[in-house]
Amino acid sequence: MTFEEIKKYLEENKSSDEVKAYLQGLVSVEGVQTFLTQNEDGKKWLDSERDKHLNKGLETWKANNLQKEIDKKIHELFPEETEEKKQLRELNAKIETMEFEKQREVLKNKALTIAADKKLPINKIVDLFISDNEEATVANIGRFEEIFGTSVQSAVEERLKSNGYTPPNNGGQNKQPQNLNEALKNYYSEKNRG
Repeated sequence: MTFEEIKKYLEENKSSDEVKAYLQGLVSVEGVQTFLTQNEDGKKWLDSERDKHLNKGLETWKANNLQKEIDKKIHELFPEETEEKKQLRELNAKIETMEFEKQREVLKNKALTIAADKKLPINKIVDLFISDNEEATVANIGRFEEIFGTSVQSAVEERLKSNGYTPPNNGGQNKQPQNLNEALKNYYSEKNRG
């Protein structure tokens, strides 16, 4: 019998119990191990199966244990506050807030005093000028004074220009009369000249 005939017979009778028992006897643990460690296709298949099982195990571990490990590490790095520490932290925050508000009130009063001394109208907008310290607050008011003064000056000049009145500038001639008597004198003296 040739090898081809044996293959043909095995193919035709592969569902037979005799053939199955015979072929099963040819497979051994050592044979499978050799195939998986020495054959390239066997190695690839085994690595793929290992990766599947490893990933499945890792996902299961993450689902069951990862959050516990994270919580444990967080508690290790940042221990829970005791009630005393919590109260102390809250008191410190309140003190800082009170100090900030006190400083702000002092600066507001200083700004109002300076504005009143310089006759600046900032009572309603004083909060805009208050800074973190006194020097910056005073500097802000100084800048406002400068800008406000310039603005008022240009408004006055614009107003004077729009009225159309230009004061005489010819050395005292055409002097405006101060009373009725001077007005009459000027009137008659000009009539007599002309």
